[in-house]
Amino acid sequence: MPTSIRRAVRADAELVLTLMLELAGYQDEAKYVTATVPDWQDYLSRPEVVVLLAEVDGTPAGYVSALRRPYLWVGGDQLALDDLYVRSEFRDGGIGRALMLELARLALPDRLPISWGLRLSNEAGYRFYERLGAKLVTKTAASWSADTYEKLLS
Repeated sequence: MPTSIRRAVRADAELVLTLMLELAGYQDEAKYVTATVPDWQDYLSRPEVVVLLAEVDGTPAGYVSALRRPYLWVGGDQLALDDLYVRSEFRDGGIGRALMLELARLALPDRLPISWGLRLSNEAGYRFYERLGAKLVTKTAASWSADTYEKLLS
């Protein structure tokens, strides 16, 4: 498959949101996506927000998103990978690998570590990342919503 990968720009906001909603739907979490096209237009104008789009013959096939942020333990920055998604009809064609390698190409000049979370139930994801040589560490992710902590502060 002739694949091209490019960095998303403001004009891609609707496409990025569409892909994100597809991923969230696949994970049965679409109800949690509240970002809008204007939000994504803003995000895509920020240099610390990285979204790479993969296209096959001009058709959007997937994306990887990451955020450059301080990595306080090491005194530098890291790329925090948020999502890696390939549409089902394009899976097993090397697109996920190509997206990850392009993200690595962006991180290499500053030698930024890349980190991400992965659900324990995502066995295919574990196999995929292991093939890339990633170090997989089991860790529990936690979140604290504003609604929850606001109650404690009242």
